[in-house]
Amino acid sequence: MPDELVEVGRVKLAILGGGGFRVPLVYGALLDDRSSHLVDEVALHDVDGTRLEAVGQVLRQQAQECEPPSRAPRLVQTTDLDEALRGADFVFSAIRVGGLRGRTLDERVALDLGLLGQETTGPGGLAYALRTVPVALHIARRTRALAPDAWFINFTNPAGIVTEAMQALLGDRVIGICDSPAALARRAIRVLGLPQDATEIDYVGLNHLGWLRALRHDGRDHLPELLQSAELLARTEEGRLFGPEWLKDLGALPNEYLYYYYFTREALASIRTADQTRGEYLRDQQEAFYSAVGRDPRNALQEWRRVREERDATYMREARAQDEDRDADDVAGGGGYEGVALAIMAAIAKGEAAHLILNVRAWGTVPGLPDDAVVEVPCRVDRGGPHPRTLARPAGHMLGLMQQVKAVERLVIEAATTGSEAAALKAFALHPLVDSVSTARALLTGYRAAHPQVAALFDA
Repeated sequence: MPDELVEVGRVKLAILGGGGFRVPLVYGALLDDRSSHLVDEVALHDVDGTRLEAVGQVLRQQAQECEPPSRAPRLVQTTDLDEALRGADFVFSAIRVGGLRGRTLDERVALDLGLLGQETTGPGGLAYALRTVPVALHIARRTRALAPDAWFINFTNPAGIVTEAMQALLGDRVIGICDSPAALARRAIRVLGLPQDATEIDYVGLNHLGWLRALRHDGRDHLPELLQSAELLARTEEGRLFGPEWLKDLGALPNEYLYYYYFTREALASIRTADQTRGEYLRDQQEAFYSAVGRDPRNALQEWRRVREERDATYMREARAQDEDRDADDVAGGGGYEGVALAIMAAIAKGEAAHLILNVRAWGTVPGLPDDAVVEVPCRVDRGGPHPRTLARPAGHMLGLMQQVKAVERLVIEAATTGSEAAALKAFALHPLVDSVSTARALLTGYRAAHPQVAALFDA
């Protein structure tokens, strides 16, 4: 991004998926940032005008709480993608192709075949990617045409797949973000009593599939102290989720989403015995929210805060059904990604260097994975964007799982960009959470029947 941008002081942020429930977290982070006036204009875009207006009401009420209200960035709402993108300096994307109805179908098709139904991990995530990648690539083309110098911050799931697909058109200016790795590291650092800003984090993986391997301070790694102490681990969410014995044997703290790989039977049993899947719960909750705001827009912000509290309390409930001791900092679904997005923008636009765990091209930083593969690793971010830190080679079991899932991700991108049904079938069949080729064929048949977007890929 040209340095003149900072001197002129006019920064435009386009938020795609602007009618999404979590968008007020991003806008709230901008309002709460007292250190600098980072963004002057927010262009809110969504294909659903009703949802867009509801969230716009929430944001305008947030702005009225700002002191003074004039500090709030100018807000523009539009259902026109080109209008939102034109001249943007940053683009934040959190779209959901097919909406929450699509998510519920992703979950149910897998569950009906006795497989894990989760929106980013396993077959549900692959179905989500098949219908999302073509839309993401269209957005990338319009970004390249209308905002070629923009930095694209992707939170659209499955984040690793979507980020890698978009990088084919926009290169390293596409950065994928997730709040889970940073939240994991913060919890471990806090329990160990280390300084948050002076502890070096060694984390390696793919999106929703990674491990915290070391926490270095004053010249030594403190993570073994945590892994060897059942008492300390009991004070962490990961200790309660995975069990201290397994974490000690593993020699690392896994990302919470690895629960679906390490405890597949337990996760599946919990989901299948629940009254609703996570997607069905959120669908019903959010439909009620948008309806309530439509009836009484004056209380939009109050209603959003109430619903958000309910949502956060049930995050990953299938993995945490027995965990009654979480504190507020342990609720990974309650925020965090908005802070990552703000830190990226501040580092690039204002030179406020930041150390963050991001989804970026590997460029040799993870031995055993292709240079152009998107990985989730610690980075230093400055005016030139993110610079991934070179890491030690992952342990065999870690690298093996990363290589297998990365191969599946690339097959999904191939299927979504070429219409290859064979590539899609291979993706489902080779995923570690799918137990047979016959089941993979049934999955592909089920998702084609459930999603017109998926069927259109292979019927063109």
